[in-house]
Amino acid sequence: MKLLEKDFALNQTGTVKIIAEEPDDVWLLYNLIATGDVVTAETTRKVHLESNKNTASRVKLTLHLKVTSRDFHKDSSTLRVHGRNLEPNQHVAAGSFHTLTLQRNKPFELRKKIWGPHAVEALSDATENENSSSSSEANLAVVVLQQHQAEIHLLGKGVTTRCSKIEASSRSHKKSSSSSSSNVFFRDVFAAFVKHVDFKVVKTVVIAGDSDRDSNDNTSISPTIFRRFLLSEARRLRMRWIEENKSRIVVVGSRCNTNNKKGDYDFDLREVFNDVAVMNLIKDSNLGLEIRVFKELWDMVCNNSDRVCYGPKHVESAHEMKAIETLLISDDLYRNEEIDMRRKYVGLVKSVKEGGGKALVYSSMHVSTPQLDQLTGVAAILRFPLPGLQDMDDDDDHV
Repeated sequence: MKLLEKDFALNQTGTVKIIAEEPDDVWLLYNLIATGDVVTAETTRKVHLESNKNTASRVKLTLHLKVTSRDFHKDSSTLRVHGRNLEPNQHVAAGSFHTLTLQRNKPFELRKKIWGPHAVEALSDATENENSSSSSEANLAVVVLQQHQAEIHLLGKGVTTRCSKIEASSRSHKKSSSSSSSNVFFRDVFAAFVKHVDFKVVKTVVIAGDSDRDSNDNTSISPTIFRRFLLSEARRLRMRWIEENKSRIVVVGSRCNTNNKKGDYDFDLREVFNDVAVMNLIKDSNLGLEIRVFKELWDMVCNNSDRVCYGPKHVESAHEMKAIETLLISDDLYRNEEIDMRRKYVGLVKSVKEGGGKALVYSSMHVSTPQLDQLTGVAAILRFPLPGLQDMDDDDDHV
């Protein structure tokens, strides 16, 4: 995220001009922009010109929307902001409702009536690493190979984005035993890889898929065979940036199941993080920390339940006893649109930190969040065992 202009002070009205540069940045904007803010950006609209009422022309214009709602689209990494236009222009009346699409490399202005501490913190989180090249901010790319399709996912700063889905042609389906048909599919995946994977940002690439096939069979759609193809194609095309980073491209076999009529393989991204080599590669990143802590929590839920708790009442009780070592909370709770609930969980996070504990906020796009939601969205690893805590009656905490 690049901060172009800044004109505000804490707890006062002010404006910033920003530009999103990475898919993660758009997610951070979703957390920064709130109902009642004013977003100003250039856009285009089809309008009927006075000289020709029957023909619509697309013109550039600027809208100043007072935000009423916003929607994040993970597949395209775009944010749609809905609101009422405040300033009239030649083509758009004041008071009319419109939508602006905020996307990467498109600057816009954000005005808040009050830049409270949480908004300032969100802006700081979004821009603090603008000029940083620290490997601790490592991003991860995952190439998932299945029977008749492949997907490329980018993970980092709590966001999981599927940036490409490649379908094998029907001809390839019928001739799946042909080496040439496999190469056609691999070339399509290779082209998507080149388009979306930038080793200046991505520190590790994982090629994942069914590992039960014969890695010596060149017709196999397997992660090992694709890695071999990827490096061979990079040499052929003299793409040194791929060859020079081959040590950062690792293969992970999954336990895929064919549980549909087409025989397609279902793949869970969490399989990737069961691999020791992958976790070692991302261990110093925020993503690695978040995944490692959640796995620790989940293992304790299954094997050492006295050292964990989950659900609002149990977590609050543990906090009253100063027992929380690490708090895990979903972004849906931490930044809830209901003011009272948001204030409650923001206060909990602050209090845990002030008491010497740690707190991790998991975005709704995080790979671990679905499991955290099964635990009501808030859970804690405890400093010491609290036997019987989870036996407390709390109808709201059932999962």
